[in-house]
Amino acid sequence: MRGVPIVIAVIVIIVQYSSSEKFTNAAGRTAHHALNPRQEQTLGLQSYQEVLRQSETVDSGPQYDLVKRVAGRLAGATGEAAQTFDWRVSLVRSSQINAFCLPGGKIVVYTGILPVTRNEAGLATVMGHEMAHATLRHGSERLLQQKAAQTFMTGVQFSMGDMSYEQRRMVMGALGAGAQYGVLLPFSRKHESEADKVGLLYMARAGYDPQEAIQFWQRMSQASAQGGKPPELLSTHPSDATRIAQLEELLPEAEAEYRKTQ
Repeated sequence: MRGVPIVIAVIVIIVQYSSSEKFTNAAGRTAHHALNPRQEQTLGLQSYQEVLRQSETVDSGPQYDLVKRVAGRLAGATGEAAQTFDWRVSLVRSSQINAFCLPGGKIVVYTGILPVTRNEAGLATVMGHEMAHATLRHGSERLLQQKAAQTFMTGVQFSMGDMSYEQRRMVMGALGAGAQYGVLLPFSRKHESEADKVGLLYMARAGYDPQEAIQFWQRMSQASAQGGKPPELLSTHPSDATRIAQLEELLPEAEAEYRKTQ
């Protein structure tokens, strides 16, 4: 009888996946999602408004104009994947070297990343990557994966009723690590690589030289070297060397798109 809760959990996971929405993204991969586009966009707008309430925004000046201009050019290059998006962009005054795009096209850029982007094409690299996460609907896919992992862990926990606390703790710890490093992190690194590819195409179609993406990620590698990074196996992102190598392989396709704009 110990295995019954696990079997039930597996059945629930199968039902979750079979009843979820399937979507073939711009990278050509078909994935299952926890939310439909309308739900994603509602949550994205709520999160965006919450970020802005807690932040000091920059609403004028050269940096603001730059961010708005790049966002507009990239939005025009996203095509059908973002046809229902309501694109908005905000520049936040912060030392963080960061930017993100929420579902539905709500973009936040921190001023701290601008010295690293250095130029308009460098900024297009970052923003194209983040906008690709939104058009590829990675957040909704990750949510479904996390729900499945949580359901399975709950089933395992109920199956260990006759074990000691120490035994349960060891089993749950091992399974939790297995789910994190064997499933969730590899999926996250796949998402990052997909966003790199699609974002590179976005910037090329928007008229930005894709060669600049290589230079930007080299600068990012140097900027983050002092702080240290976890090994690639334990990270949600590919290593800098892996990312740059993958982008170099994609350059011929992106350069072909870029030439069409010249």
